[in-house]
Amino acid sequence: MTATSVQVLPLGVLAAALAAAGVWIVLRTRRTPAERERRRRLLVGSHGRVVDGTVTELRDQMLFYAYEVRGVEYSASQDISVIARLLPADPSEIIGHVSVKYLPRVPANSIVISENWSGLRAALQEAKVKSETKETM
Repeated sequence: MTATSVQVLPLGVLAAALAAAGVWIVLRTRRTPAERERRRRLLVGSHGRVVDGTVTELRDQMLFYAYEVRGVEYSASQDISVIARLLPADPSEIIGHVSVKYLPRVPANSIVISENWSGLRAALQEAKVKSETKETM
């Protein structure tokens, strides 16, 4: 072995070790699709702007809705299977006018409901009135 190869060998081993550590870190911190969706809902819920929208359909734990931002109409859907417990007992009450939160830089990134925010109007107001009525009885 020459003096140059003796100096390069430790650098090669170090580079291989760093690459292996990097791969391990990436694989270890990979988020599940459910976790990514939860984080997206929380981000939009905390940093989004509110606009009027309309829920057009509720099918198979999917909420379909439409809204308009700066003259552009958007149609979107949201998986509500994880947050179904936040919905009224009769999910058909959701269809109609709602508030939609969207990210200003990416208006297509939107939600109608999340763990910390809800744009449901009539259904939530009716549920609130019903719960208050039951409490006073």
